[in-house]
Amino acid sequence: MNRKRRRNYTMMEMVIVIVIIGLLAAMATPLYLKHMKRARINTAKTQIRLLEQAIFDFQLDLKRLPDGEHGLRELEENVANDEKWDGPYLKQNVPKDPWGEEYVYTQPGEHGDFDLISYGSDRQPGGENEAADICNYGTKK
Repeated sequence: MNRKRRRNYTMMEMVIVIVIIGLLAAMATPLYLKHMKRARINTAKTQIRLLEQAIFDFQLDLKRLPDGEHGLRELEENVANDEKWDGPYLKQNVPKDPWGEEYVYTQPGEHGDFDLISYGSDRQPGGENEAADICNYGTKK
């Protein structure tokens, strides 16, 4: 009768395995976080471009920009009951930025007909690197 031998792991072998797993996690976590920061910035840039296009489509139909009072909500619903409104101009609701905040829309803008801004990871005007503002007129420094 052939019986398979069962091998028990020693405490030292278990500690070595746990240390190896810990080292791998310590190396992978910063890479993952760096990737996530870059992905959020790229998402905000893409969303701003999509919102800009929706604003331009709105402007083509109504011959005006969404006003400062109703802001981006005019892309979703006909708040002014305008007969020329042919929306919604977005497939979904106006998204929040990747950090969970509303995009700041000002009309007239300081840098053009309108400004569209995400304040980035610090959720405040200004900032550098990952905390820099992301705008329709470029990254604010």
